[in-house]
Amino acid sequence: MEWSTEKRYLPYEKWSAKTLLKLQTQAGNSPYQLHYHIRPKSGLLNDPNGFSYFNNEWHVFYQSYPFGPVHGLKSWDHCVSQDLVHWNDLGTAIYPDTDLDSHGAYSGSAKVIDDKLFLMYTGNARDAEWIRHPHQMGAFMDKSNNIEKLPTSLIEQPQHTTDHFRDPQILEHGGKYYCILGAQDKATKTGKIALFEADDVKGPWHDLGYVDFTTEEMGYMIECPNLVFIDEKPVLIFCPQGLDKSIVKYENIYPNMVLVGDKFDFKSAQFDSKNSIKNLDDGFDVYATQPFNAPDGKVYALSWVGLPDLTYPTDIENWSGCYSQVKELSLKDGQLIQKPVSAIKDLRQEEVPFTGKLETKNQYELKLKVAESQKTTLHIAANEENGESLKLHIDTAKGELILDRENSGFTVNEKYGTKRAIKLLENSALDLDIFVDHSLIEIFINGGEHVLTARFFPKEGSNKLLIDKNIKFKGQYWEMADI
Repeated sequence: MEWSTEKRYLPYEKWSAKTLLKLQTQAGNSPYQLHYHIRPKSGLLNDPNGFSYFNNEWHVFYQSYPFGPVHGLKSWDHCVSQDLVHWNDLGTAIYPDTDLDSHGAYSGSAKVIDDKLFLMYTGNARDAEWIRHPHQMGAFMDKSNNIEKLPTSLIEQPQHTTDHFRDPQILEHGGKYYCILGAQDKATKTGKIALFEADDVKGPWHDLGYVDFTTEEMGYMIECPNLVFIDEKPVLIFCPQGLDKSIVKYENIYPNMVLVGDKFDFKSAQFDSKNSIKNLDDGFDVYATQPFNAPDGKVYALSWVGLPDLTYPTDIENWSGCYSQVKELSLKDGQLIQKPVSAIKDLRQEEVPFTGKLETKNQYELKLKVAESQKTTLHIAANEENGESLKLHIDTAKGELILDRENSGFTVNEKYGTKRAIKLLENSALDLDIFVDHSLIEIFINGGEHVLTARFFPKEGSNKLLIDKNIKFKGQYWEMADI
């Protein structure tokens, strides 16, 4: 991923261990720090990269700048897991330490090749005139997590794109390797997805042109494109910047979109679909989602919960960003379904019935079933003294669900609205699975037909869970353990 505002930040060779420890202590003591999601030790966390399964472990790397909540000189930090829930942060894995990635190791993907994990990412380099040169780089990681970068760029910027050319996803199909990248067309200044082919990951890579997946104009840039296959159907997940809202309605500064297809022809770069492009998440803050086809036959996805070019209340604590929990993707009647992975249940502590009011630690899971023809509000992180809460307005008669963070504590990017609403079936019961982790909420609706994800920042003393009125509902509540 690239950013519209770049500055010259501290070279990694001058990173101070003493300064880092101080920043990590500050971030770790934040009341908004997450406890059962991937989060930064300090500074900025943004795009998930290299999500994969290798050497009997799940791997994900996160784009990192550890010295503050700014998009500085990017490196990759490495996390591993046995179950997609308990993650161990191994620290920095890829530094911007070559001429090809001297100004940042940017986003990319991973694929197991023989007995190593191949990492492909964008190296950001600047010349003396501060002109950007994107290089698509390769590296091999062995079973001891040692990483060796390839000495030359695999794919250089094509003449028909601008220098906004990044975020490679590597794929294998029919005995060949393919790579899709986000791009900006030079002639039209519009967002595109580029496709390349190679017989060997080391190249040479051949340009197959842009992926033909829509007749609509996809804004001025597409970031973080990913192609996965679910039940043999191609599913495209991507982030179009500057997308006209008459094409797809969205309220966030930049959307994360999904398109479920019928067929994808690698040779012709043709993506056929009878479906429309939709928001991947109906909440406030999901971006740069990275899915992948896992060797167990399932498709998993992980999202950055944060948005480019925006600020968050934790910036003053010198940290920003977190990841969603891992979601399992499937299709139902041609529509994408997103569900928590089963291992998330291992974090549950003793079950407590929710009958309408609880005092919490703001670190829990709540299952809530609301009968048809009911109207109520669920207050999350509520403060009874000042009336603040994160509100979930529920109307099963009209089939409406609204997440409202207007009066939930410290304000969050109000310019882009304080409410997110979805339309459901009228006069139908509602099934909610709600996860709260201090400053993050994830709401899975009707078995994952919709997901609402948001950051929120309650003030001190806001830890009640309340539901308005005497309505027909059933609730199950679990405090969640730390990871």
